[in-house]
Amino acid sequence: MGSPPPQAIGRARLAEDLRRLGLREGAIAMVHTRMSALGWVIGGSETVVRALLDVLGPHGTLMAYASWADHVYHAEDWPAEHRDAYRAEPPVFDVATGEVDRDYGRIPERVRTWPGAQRSAHPEASVVAVGARAHELCADHPDDDAYGARSPFARLVQSGGQVLLLGAPLDTITLLHHAEALARSPRKRRVTFEVNVVRDGDVVKRTYTDIDTSEPGALPYEDLGHDEDDFAIIGRAALAAGAGERGQAGQAECHLFDAAQLTRFAVAWLEDRFG
Repeated sequence: MGSPPPQAIGRARLAEDLRRLGLREGAIAMVHTRMSALGWVIGGSETVVRALLDVLGPHGTLMAYASWADHVYHAEDWPAEHRDAYRAEPPVFDVATGEVDRDYGRIPERVRTWPGAQRSAHPEASVVAVGARAHELCADHPDDDAYGARSPFARLVQSGGQVLLLGAPLDTITLLHHAEALARSPRKRRVTFEVNVVRDGDVVKRTYTDIDTSEPGALPYEDLGHDEDDFAIIGRAALAAGAGERGQAGQAECHLFDAAQLTRFAVAWLEDRFG
């Protein structure tokens, strides 16, 4: 006998589960989603976004990490033919059309193309948002501190926002890059890169400097000797410290964090080990 088919999950059921989990009406919520974990969602990614907006209500805002599908840190790791072709004709980041990095699932791209959606103008760290405070979140994204105190991630924290892992694993918590940016450590790794971007209708080359969010990471996690992803370790420790809740939506195990509590916990965790 084969495995039973996944549960059929509709918009009303999903919204009910999200309310039970603790997603707040009127909140700013940053969501990370693994669609396959939820079950068979009637209507797919559109239903997920509509259910989230149903719960957040007209005064709430849905936010997701976008980055950019064509951004690369380390072209030198590519085959020579690919590297040379990319450098000869590099793609151009246009905040209006640049596709979301596919590694972050289907929901961020769905949010990016949602009516009224906003996107921050950073090719590597951009976020997308829809709702009452979308413009406020996305209006200013610094070139030189994309995850730090002046970023959309900081505004999420300052606004009493929430971080929702909707079937996504703990190692997907992008807000922990904000904690890395804030943590005081002389061992922080940074990168500088150039990207061609569209500004006021013209293509210009911009230089960006920030923490290194690629492997092995912004801090020397390899010194800790963990086999597991360090963001998952931090997330689990934050749950144990009361910064978040576990629950279920559809068939998926979910986690909901208070953004400010999670950030405070993660900064202290990082500084204790790398400060």
